[in-house]
Amino acid sequence: MRALSTRNDQPQWEMCQKTSERCLLDPSNTSNPAAFEESDCLQGSAPSHYVRLFLLIARSLIHCLEQVDVQSAEDVQKAFEVSKATGVHLSIKASGHDYKGRSSLRGSLSLWTQNLGGLKYSTYFVPEGGNKSYRAITMGAGVPFKDVYEFADANNVTIIGAYHQTVAPSGGWGGGHSVLSPVYGLGVDRVLQFKIVTPDGELRVANEFQHPDLFWALRGGGGSTFGVVLESSMRVEPRMSLVVAAISFLQTAENGVPFLKLLVDNTYKWGTEGWGGHMRSNGIININPLLTLEEARVSVQPIVDYALSQNGTATIEEIPSWLAFFTKYVLAAEAGVGVETTLGSRLIPAEKFTTDSSKAGLLDILTRMVEQFSINPYIVVGTPFLYNHTEGSTSVTPAWRKALWHMSSSRTFTWNSTAEDMRTQYDLLSTVTQWLRDFSPDSGAYLNEGDVYEPNHEETFWGANYARLVQIKKK
Repeated sequence: MRALSTRNDQPQWEMCQKTSERCLLDPSNTSNPAAFEESDCLQGSAPSHYVRLFLLIARSLIHCLEQVDVQSAEDVQKAFEVSKATGVHLSIKASGHDYKGRSSLRGSLSLWTQNLGGLKYSTYFVPEGGNKSYRAITMGAGVPFKDVYEFADANNVTIIGAYHQTVAPSGGWGGGHSVLSPVYGLGVDRVLQFKIVTPDGELRVANEFQHPDLFWALRGGGGSTFGVVLESSMRVEPRMSLVVAAISFLQTAENGVPFLKLLVDNTYKWGTEGWGGHMRSNGIININPLLTLEEARVSVQPIVDYALSQNGTATIEEIPSWLAFFTKYVLAAEAGVGVETTLGSRLIPAEKFTTDSSKAGLLDILTRMVEQFSINPYIVVGTPFLYNHTEGSTSVTPAWRKALWHMSSSRTFTWNSTAEDMRTQYDLLSTVTQWLRDFSPDSGAYLNEGDVYEPNHEETFWGANYARLVQIKKK
């Protein structure tokens, strides 16, 4: 099951595509001397200066910066002062889980929030200015999900979050999909409050009652877009048991496409039943918080039968908590980091799984991906299909609410590829993504995993919300 539970965790975005500046290791053998003994190591897109929250003291605001490990809003305010005085851009990094590398900027001063810790569970959390209480966890911007999951489990609650332990969830959101999102919503749906320093140097509390425009923008506008988030508070659910379906087989040239057809044919039914997870052409790891173990077995029996007919394996089990699932199926399947990869994605609407013609059209695209380009589609079932959201309450593209799949694909190249080789892979990936755009022209894509050549990125990533986001950004 290792190949199914997670993809390459972090692409190698520190190189500068335009200039081909890079400083890469061989991810298949990091000790390969050819990667560093015979190569020029250049800055690429990585910032020249990092400050790990941090104190900036301007002796000469243009030339002299002092670094001290400090954790406060005042540090951020000083950084904005220096940026305004010198014209040096700021880049903001929490855990660096940005597939497009927006936490890194050449020539910038990077503000690293990893030392902003702290976890607090409240049974009666009331957003400032409000009067309704929620069960919530408040976390500093540097706290990774692994710590949050363990803390939540110790307090007998479940927090809806990411599929990797080092993601830090408080930096502002572009969506926040989870394998529990089909039932419990996206990350943007779960946030109750942010504490943020905005570029004017003000420390603000943003929630439904205070700075509601900023609160709306932070829930879908993208991480670090509107300021430096210091902490966030998220709603939690009771500790819950989950049913897991872990199914896999060895893929051959003949057996991948028939399995993809089974996935396409069953997706709408599974969506109505509350399944979420990750699926590929050689298996799935899906979970369900709504079905009983027996109901789950019946639900996935068609793909169990197929996998077993291919000498594969199938485990359908009940597991006592999210942390137990995460430990067994995610932590046990580490993926590569710094792999030379490019990504593209599309949100596939639920309506595409309701007619024979649309299902055939989707299967045709999947077949071409597998047979023409040897791409194993990566299907994330993490859209809020059953979640009862308030329309217009967040700034993510409305396409999230209508989709059943967040479908992504990737191409890789090597550490020593030429610029032309890399461009070829990017172009090929964009071609495949265009097939999906043509198939679902009224849908959109997840901005954190989109095609770098997205032709209409404003509409694709935010839909009708883009104009309002721009207005808020200008404030």
